[in-house]
Amino acid sequence: MNLKIDTKEYDHVIKVKVAGEIDVQSAPILRDSLMEFAEEGKCLEVCLEDVSYMDSTGLGVFVGIYKTVNKTGGSLVLRNLSDRLLRLFDITGLKNIIDISGKSEGELS
Repeated sequence: MNLKIDTKEYDHVIKVKVAGEIDVQSAPILRDSLMEFAEEGKCLEVCLEDVSYMDSTGLGVFVGIYKTVNKTGGSLVLRNLSDRLLRLFDITGLKNIIDISGKSEGELS
């Protein structure tokens, strides 16, 4: 399993930097890391710049987080997706549902 998750809070926004591979083995770890914030209605910004691979279980994590933040009054923004990840979100139609943006200030490095 090759996944690293760094989390910091800036001005009431939870900024998460994910690095590595999001697959069937690592997706539950990512889900658990994000779900607590989502259930609290936090604003989540997730940087995926260093994600080298994501399969359908990774997509499922973000769908679940998106549904939870919508119920609790939070938000989810995905940032810095590679062309490969953008294509994955595009062909599944999730690009039209989940907020996908460019680089943000205060990004974790």
